Amino acid sequence: MKNGGAKEREGLVPENCLKCLTVCIDTALLQDERSDILLETLHAMEWKSIIEEHHLTHTITWKRELPQGEDKPSPVLEEQILMVLTLNEFLDMVVSIKHIQQKDIGEVAVDSLFRQLSEYLHRNGEKVVTLVVIGPNPSSWTLRSGQHRDQTLRSQMGVEYIDIEEALVFLQLCKNTSVIFLEGWQHLIDHVCAVTKALSKRPFKQMTEKDYLPFCLEGSWASGVRVEKDGTGLGQVWSRQIQQLNRVSPAVAAGITSAFPSPQLLLQAYRDLGSDDKRKRLMADLVVKSGEKERRVGPDISTRVYRFFTSPNPQLVLD
Repeated sequence: MKNGGAKEREGLVPENCLKCLTVCIDTALLQDERSDILLETLHAMEWKSIIEEHHLTHTITWKRELPQGEDKPSPVLEEQILMVLTLNEFLDMVVSIKHIQQKDIGEVAVDSLFRQLSEYLHRNGEKVVTLVVIGPNPSSWTLRSGQHRDQTLRSQMGVEYIDIEEALVFLQLCKNTSVIFLEGWQHLIDHVCAVTKALSKRPFKQMTEKDYLPFCLEGSWASGVRVEKDGTGLGQVWSRQIQQLNRVSPAVAAGITSAFPSPQLLLQAYRDLGSDDKRKRLMADLVVKSGEKERRVGPDISTRVYRFFTSPNPQLVLD
């Protein structure tokens, strides 16, 4: 089982998972001539990419090819989506949100980006959309900072700073959609690369975060025990397993595993005894050495170990 798990983890390391990811770019983004830089960067990184028409326009998504043997259809679409907007498109979305909040739904154009986003999220509630606006953060839009063009654009569209703040809150709370502002396409490319790398690490992180038995971890980290191919370390695993029981110290576990070097030998000893009472007291008189002191395992621990290894009830409470 260990070797199989190791091979599974090896197949899920980020370097290998990057080969299974495909960056999917909506055709609408190709209208910007700077999109060539994104395609060239992905090609230089030797990452897979395709250009296709998406249900939600102006977006970048990711597909993952699953390993053979998975019971899920492959490829699978990651839930992360980047929706790339120009400053003008974002302000138009702010205007749409303002109309929604003022109950002027009729003023929102059918083909508006906000309406497309809302309808898409309504159909695909599991998706996580992030709006990426190519332009300065609104907090820097002041005449003093030289952003006169942005001030003029906002005035022409009838957008105040408070409208932008309310739109950001509305998107976050009502649409679970965050907004980030990037200065230019190079920053967008850096962000796409960062998200791609993060997605490549996800399968490996999910694997390592599973609830493995703490006494049977690979490696020496997290107080785990490494089991070599020749079986070295199995005795320590057996001792750690005994220590999972309450009030079983390393010294008590060492006494038990010295008398019964493997779980199979312990179970065989139980089978050789003629009654449950004898089985419960099997370990009671085992000597436990702690420094210069000696004591016995005792009937309480002996009974709990017996119940742990022989009870057919998975909900059994040992204490």
